[in-house]
This record gives sequence, C-alpha cells and structure tokens, in this order.
Amino acid sequence: MSNTINSFMSAIDEICDEKGLKKEVILEAVEAALAAAYRKDYGKPKQVMKAKIDPITGSADVFRVYEVMETDEEIEETERQLTLTDAKKLDKKVEVGGEILIPMPKEEEFGRIAAQTAKQVIIQRLREAERDMIFAEYKDKEGQILNASVQQIDGRNIVVSLGKANGILFPSDQIRDEKYYVGQRLKVFLKEVSSTVRGPQILVSRTDEGLIKGLFESEVPEISAETVEIKSVSREAGSRTKIAVIATEEGIDPVGSCVGQRGTRVQAILAELADEKIDIVLWDEDAEQFIMNALSPAKTESISISSKDHKATVSVGKENLSLAIGKGGQNVRLASKLTGWGIDIVESEAKSEKDDGKKKKDDLDDDAEPDLSKIEDKNRDAAVKEKKVPKSKSKKK
Repeated sequence: MSNTINSFMSAIDEICDEKGLKKEVILEAVEAALAAAYRKDYGKPKQVMKAKIDPITGSADVFRVYEVMETDEEIEETERQLTLTDAKKLDKKVEVGGEILIPMPKEEEFGRIAAQTAKQVIIQRLREAERDMIFAEYKDKEGQILNASVQQIDGRNIVVSLGKANGILFPSDQIRDEKYYVGQRLKVFLKEVSSTVRGPQILVSRTDEGLIKGLFESEVPEISAETVEIKSVSREAGSRTKIAVIATEEGIDPVGSCVGQRGTRVQAILAELADEKIDIVLWDEDAEQFIMNALSPAKTESISISSKDHKATVSVGKENLSLAIGKGGQNVRLASKLTGWGIDIVESEAKSEKDDGKKKKDDLDDDAEPDLSKIEDKNRDAAVKEKKVPKSKSKKK
C-alpha cells in the first residue's frame, strides 16, 4: 500500500513538472475524479461526494456532502439535503446554508468503469487547468511585443507559435504585401486574449500602432528609461509611420535618440517592418508648432488654426506643396492623425503675388510712351552716316 501511495504521489509530481502546473491544481483534479468514481460504484446519482487527499501521505478520504436546510418543508433532495435539527446531531456548530461532511467507508478497489471515469475527469481537469494557466499568462501580456514563428498558413489566416500557445494573425492584422512562410520568425503585437470553449484565443497583429511603440522601446534605451517619451503614433502599415517624441529631461535629443548613431536604431526597426518609412518628429505643446513638425519633411511658411473647428490651415511654398500633401494625401493624413487636428494645405500667396507684381510691371513698361530723346539721337546718327557716304561718279560719254 505504501509503495502504491508513493507511486501515486510521484506520478502527481511528474505531471506538475511536465504541465507546469501547481501541485494543488493536480490534487484538486484527482480529488474530483475520486469522488466521481466512488459515487459511481458505491453511491447514488443524486448524492454529492467529496474526496480529500493528504498532500504528504497521498491517502484519500471520501465524504458524503449534505446541504443544511432550516425545515422539512424546504427539503427537495433528500439525497443531498438535511434539516438543521438532524445536522445538529452530527455537528453542533453547523448553520443553515452550511454543509455537513459524513465520512464514507474506505474502498481499496474501484471497478473498471469507475477507474475510466476517474481518468476522464483527471484529463478534463488538467486541460481546464492548462487553459486557465495559459489564459492568465497571456492575458497579462496584452499590449506587449512577443517573438513568434509561423506555425501554419490556414487560408488567409496565419497561425503563429508564441511558445506555450498559438496566436492568430488575421488578414486585417497582416502588413500589406508582406509574405509569410512556415518557420518564419517575426515580432507581433498581442492585441487581445479571450476565453472560448476551446480554450484561450490569442489575437496578434503586425499592423497595430502598438508594434511601433514596442519596437522603439526595445531598441531605444532612453524610452525604456523614460527619459524619452512617445507621445503619439500614426501609421499606415507597410507604407509609412509618423511618431512624435519628447524628452523628459534636459540635455537629451529625443529625435536623435530614436534615430541612433548613423541611424542604427531606426534601421533595426525598419528591418523588422520590411522597410516601412518612419518619420520621427518632435512633439510640442504648442499646437501650431506641433502641426508644422508633423508635416515634416515638408517646410511650411505659415499656419492659422481654428480652435472652434479644431482645424488648421497651413501655407507652403509651391515647391513644397506636393511634399506636404504626400502621395495620395498620405503625409497630411498621417500628420492630422498624429496631432489630432484637421489640416488643410494651401499654396503660399507670397510668391504668386511677387510674380504677379513683376508681370504687371513688365506690362506697364510695354505700354509706356516712347523716349523721344532716344529717337532723336537715333535719327541724328542716321543723318550723319548718310552725309559720309561718297557720291557716285557719272560715266563719261
């Protein structure tokens, strides 16, 4: 008997090590299995059984459980309910609503069916415990960057391995034109963990703005040390991203810190994002200055904002107009999202007015009266020239 108990407890320890579960969780599952097996062989279907295992010796005791009711009129299930009067005979301290545990005779052998039932209960409990453990572990990691490898390509969905669990990369969370293959290693942003009947469902993303923040936090020590702060991010995944940063301590260049010496830090991030373009701009509490910074690399000339409409009108030179708007309006669209302001780009009138003024001056010069003195000088020169021309001699007859 001692050897059987020792073998049993050894098996419990092995399961704990293999599944990474706490011993208490395994013992609870086994107790439920033993109670179900005992009721199947030695009890009745409506009876409630509870088993207790000594975690040191491994010995098990089975109890029949009764719920304590106040009067006979309240009893609906005689197999699992007792009146307070009858319960007091067994335990004087019991109260209405409490439980009474009555020890059951120990049975050394359980039948084949009971053993099968116990096995099924243990397997089910272990699965539930694993699911709960995985759910709790990854729920705490929501909003973080995780290393992943492509496990399976299921139609347009990509299944990635995260270690103890798999995550799903739906098409909406995949970077446009990015190709995936089994075994590929990449970084993903953990968006959401939800509980389902099949276990935890883990949704990951490659397009979320959180991926940009996480990558910068891992590559820029100043951000993890909180001397540089990411204030906002706007992104069109696979194409372009704008990120606004600010230093929380004097003497630190936030943009330079993110770029790194010779661009090493930002290049490491770009390599992870398939060379997605990234604009790093300086955040400013002054809305006008921040908007002008956000439109980088375009140079702006002037700006006027309307707090009522929460819109800004930005004037740029003709040479910067297309750069400020961006291809398909991307630059101004990302700047608007980054700052939270609606932005309208207009061509600066300064240069056009100068050109108009020059044109008008030329037109006036063309329409002006002729300079008579110059005309007289010209005629005088012509007359002198005519006098100097020798007369032709007539031929002798």
